[in-house]
Amino acid sequence: MKHMTLLAFAFCAATAPALAQDTPAPEAQAEDDGFSLIDEGIKLIMRGFMTEAEPALTEMRQALEDLRPAIEELGPKFKDLIAMVGDFSNYSAPEVLPNGDIIIRRTAPLPAPLPADPNAVPDSAPDAPPAPDADGAIEL
Repeated sequence: MKHMTLLAFAFCAATAPALAQDTPAPEAQAEDDGFSLIDEGIKLIMRGFMTEAEPALTEMRQALEDLRPAIEELGPKFKDLIAMVGDFSNYSAPEVLPNGDIIIRRTAPLPAPLPADPNAVPDSAPDAPPAPDADGAIEL
């Protein structure tokens, strides 16, 4: 009987560390499963999006490749336009006149150009109206 008690004690002592280990609570394990399910769902949605978007992206890439020569041809002209216009915030929105003309008004005044010769005197004031000729007509 003494051996049986000793054997039972040894068995309990051997299994005690296994019982002392933490086992995840069922709620915590369910939360981990929930997050992994959400991750899987997001992955599936993204794969579906990429599958749907891939043909459109390929088509857009091809269209841009087809436009490349025209864009390269317009590049220098566009640079000239940007140099002439300067800052687009100096202009109001385009207006379409009844006759079909489109005008874009400058909101900020254009700075006066510097004379080529700093000692030169301007012929007339820039805001002065043009002088009429002998017939009274004004040349515009």
